Amino acid sequence: MRFRAKILDVGCLNSFTRVVNTISKLTKTCTLRLTADNLYFMLSDKVANGGVSMWCELDQGNFFDEFQMEGVASDANEIYLELVPENLSRALRTAQNAKSLKAKLTKKHCPCLTLAAELPSLSSVSRVVTHDIPVDVIPRKLWHDFREPTVPDFDVSIYLPPLKTMKNVIDRMKNLSNFLVLEANRSGQMNLKIETDLVSVSTHFRDLGNPPCDGGSQGASQDLETMAQARVDIKKLQQFLSSQQVNPSKAMCNIVDKKMVHFVWLHENASLQYFIPAMA
Repeated sequence: MRFRAKILDVGCLNSFTRVVNTISKLTKTCTLRLTADNLYFMLSDKVANGGVSMWCELDQGNFFDEFQMEGVASDANEIYLELVPENLSRALRTAQNAKSLKAKLTKKHCPCLTLAAELPSLSSVSRVVTHDIPVDVIPRKLWHDFREPTVPDFDVSIYLPPLKTMKNVIDRMKNLSNFLVLEANRSGQMNLKIETDLVSVSTHFRDLGNPPCDGGSQGASQDLETMAQARVDIKKLQQFLSSQQVNPSKAMCNIVDKKMVHFVWLHENASLQYFIPAMA
């Protein structure tokens, strides 16, 4: 099992850093899956038990100038690592404006993902800063626990309003209740609502647009004005919106009525899915 990779382009390094920074704000630990073509950051808390789930996919060719790996076996050319994304984020912060960044799997006092950043220097001697990030290698027999989450047929899919606007609204609402009702319909309308014994507050967005149906979701029989809704933990939603450092080209929300909210961020170099279960 071997892995080594190299980034030479500062723009690619900054983009990768923003993705990792986003992941670090969403979870304390996650699984990094390495394949020949892609990297995946995964969090697979049991949604059925109230936990969130995350799936972030990156095409390695959009970030790395060199990328070599050998999986755990000839018939399983993949590597699964558990790590603390904040450790990776801190290491990448020291590599901003680096001339190059090398990453490889090493064996120190424990398995490590070692990053070596070559920093600019006024002298002819280069400065290299090295970080050893402890990781746990996940055995092959457990890989089935880390597959892409299944997206159930949703009732409504809608494009989100400007994320900063949505975040500002929810930042104000979080002081009123622990829960928020997010509802939307197939006419481009979305409402954010707080309802308690003392107060009722709602914010309305219109003309957001709906992604085209794929035939398997958003059944054609559903009325365009019918609202699908989910009551979610407002802190989990706020955490997700506050984490974003990658400016997505598209941001969508899929609602499974009274069961789940599924957010999708699409970027030219990466995609991020985030699942928040509905509360009773």
